[in-house]
Amino acid sequence: MTAWRQRLTALAQEHLPAEAVGAWLGLVRPGVHLVPEGDGAPVGQLGGDPALPAGVEWPTWGERGPLTFVASVDCGALPRELETLPEAGTLLFFSFDGRYDEEDDEPAYGEDLDGHRVIFVPAGTPVAERAAPVEHLAYPRRDLHARVVGSAPDVGRVLLDSTTTPEGAPLVKAVRPGLLGELAWAETEQTARHQVGGYATAIQDAPETEVAVMALGGGYRDPALAGEGARWVLLAQFDSDDEADMMWGDVGTIYWVIRSDDLAAGRFDAARFTMQCT
Repeated sequence: MTAWRQRLTALAQEHLPAEAVGAWLGLVRPGVHLVPEGDGAPVGQLGGDPALPAGVEWPTWGERGPLTFVASVDCGALPRELETLPEAGTLLFFSFDGRYDEEDDEPAYGEDLDGHRVIFVPAGTPVAERAAPVEHLAYPRRDLHARVVGSAPDVGRVLLDSTTTPEGAPLVKAVRPGLLGELAWAETEQTARHQVGGYATAIQDAPETEVAVMALGGGYRDPALAGEGARWVLLAQFDSDDEADMMWGDVGTIYWVIRSDDLAAGRFDAARFTMQCT
């Protein structure tokens, strides 16, 4: 048993009713926190200059201009507990934040897919670091290391809402209010939360569910939401980070989520973006 699962198993056995332990543990999954210090070589970076293939243009959002490079993650350097990502290749995350134009300083935090981009560079592709096409567009570079954590769903996720105990009771009804949220946060550091895989660290509604609502267009009462919401998983999240000079809204977090089948097929351009703040 892996260390993260051992920790969550101990938490479940200590705090959950016996009939709820197995149901909850069946939902947990590994995630990787991206932290500034750690053992071994970095697995990615915040800010700085991205390494792009010669034939790939810097992503832009129509007439509004170039997107900002947020982060890169080397999938081949990640711990293999995170089986959902490719075994090799690099993910590059770009988002429009308007920070170089004082007259257009509203980030694109809505549904426009052109305002946020994920580029996957297969392993072995010749690349070179490329400076941003606009002055003052780049964030300071900050190297990131990997730390595997256990990740569990908080309340408000359709996957959790549809899970039952062996006795047939809804899991959310089988435990005291607030407890599942406390357990979901047990592995979360009280520092900047950058992460790939696992469950998103929600500030408001679950980002996976929020994006499913966007995709359906029918609101939170759409009868199709239970099925659609369970299909979306976290690809990556990047928190506000003073050291990297990143501030998303009012000390918020930006998220890319993706349907499980698109993730398995490597269709990273199908990832959707959302942002949350306090």
